[in-house]
Amino acid sequence: MELAGRRALVTGAGRRVGQAIAVGLARAGCDVAIHYHGSRAGADATVREIRASGRRADLVAADLRDAAAARRLADEAAASLGGLDVLINSAAVMVEQSVEDVTPETWDATLDLNLRAYFFVAQGAIPHLRRARGKIVNLADEAAFEPWPRYVPHCVSKAGVVMLTQVLARALAPDVTVNAVAPGAVLLPEAWDDATRERFVRTTPLQRLGSPDDVVRAVRYLLEGGDYVTGTTLVVDGGRLIR
Repeated sequence: MELAGRRALVTGAGRRVGQAIAVGLARAGCDVAIHYHGSRAGADATVREIRASGRRADLVAADLRDAAAARRLADEAAASLGGLDVLINSAAVMVEQSVEDVTPETWDATLDLNLRAYFFVAQGAIPHLRRARGKIVNLADEAAFEPWPRYVPHCVSKAGVVMLTQVLARALAPDVTVNAVAPGAVLLPEAWDDATRERFVRTTPLQRLGSPDDVVRAVRYLLEGGDYVTGTTLVVDGGRLIR
């Protein structure tokens, strides 16, 4: 897929990796619908940066934990941009809790946003993406493949994203490709201290942390160069899974 002139929806584009992906797609020539819920200031900054690069950027707001709102989001993005070629599901939450402290409410808050919303946003996008022979990229996580005892709902949700990617790829082929990117240590939680960061560097085979640009390049590969790739999850973790 040639990205110049394409229209993309990026969820969770007001902060962190979602913001980097939205800006990266704009630099590749896309017009972008910037989804946000609680990060309006960050979403406004994303819009300003994209418009400064000469591409179109429009805001679309929704609480994706509401399945109906998630399903409507692609229609709103397509109406704003004049169509839709690319969907990037990246909105997510990562909450640290001991196993004993997980409640039905905290479980649902993570699974509803990190997994269920991905399905319903994609479901709403299907008619647009079929017409465009478009592409979906879901953001998974290294946690999909490793058990992190203090992040049980997060791990389960991201493992679900990997399977969701495979199922959607089967269901939407041959019209739409569906893949995922699973980042490792590219943006550590802001509350982590220097000692924790240094430990991550030491225990990563490539001996460095990643950056959001590493994820952006992986997403762009799946969009631009991955026309014969569907149903796969591309792990971008500096080799942590093989350590």
